[in-house]
Amino acid sequence: METTTNFFNQIAQLQIIGDLHITIAKGAEDKLIVLVMLQNEACGDSAKHSIPPLNLRGTAEELDSGFFENITTPMESASGLMVDMEGYMKQLEDTKKQSAMEKEKADSKKKEQEAKDKKFSEAMAKADELEKEGKFREAWIKVPEIHEFPFKADEIRRRKSELSAQFAPDLFGSTTETAKTEPPREALFPEYVNDNSDAQGHETDEEETEAEDMENWEDENEDQGY
Repeated sequence: METTTNFFNQIAQLQIIGDLHITIAKGAEDKLIVLVMLQNEACGDSAKHSIPPLNLRGTAEELDSGFFENITTPMESASGLMVDMEGYMKQLEDTKKQSAMEKEKADSKKKEQEAKDKKFSEAMAKADELEKEGKFREAWIKVPEIHEFPFKADEIRRRKSELSAQFAPDLFGSTTETAKTEPPREALFPEYVNDNSDAQGHETDEEETEAEDMENWEDENEDQGY
């Protein structure tokens, strides 16, 4: 006699994802104990192991009539839960990766900023050193340009202004300073005073007096026959 069953056909109609594990054991009083568990290896969340198996107990006739009615909703719910858990795990992993990427970007940006700060500090320290040596022009040149460190624009402008004020008088006040400090001409050229005695007045009068005395003496000698 040929026997047919639709057991597997109904299994196939279950809206589940994963492997359905069914364990059947004989219990007391001709009853059967059936454990039904759904496993989804694709789910990476270890919480899936906390889902308990569905435990059915009854006679063969009771199970035949109510087996699928009792397992369909729990198994489909468990399946959906594990699918959701897997989706959650993937999203969590993506979030971790994104977080790691953002952290890497932040670390890279931090290192870049630290390198810029170091370069700026070294340049300003060199400018300070040159200023102490009185090399104001060289110090001014060592101060970084604003386009290199736009976030330090105010500090750069102030420092350049301070240094330029140190050597600006040499550029724009040289004539005045020279006039103030230039020594008298007679101190530089003493022979000029002797050769140009008009500048002193009294020396010219003496020379003229001596010349007149010499002429008078010669005239008197000639009259006396010398």
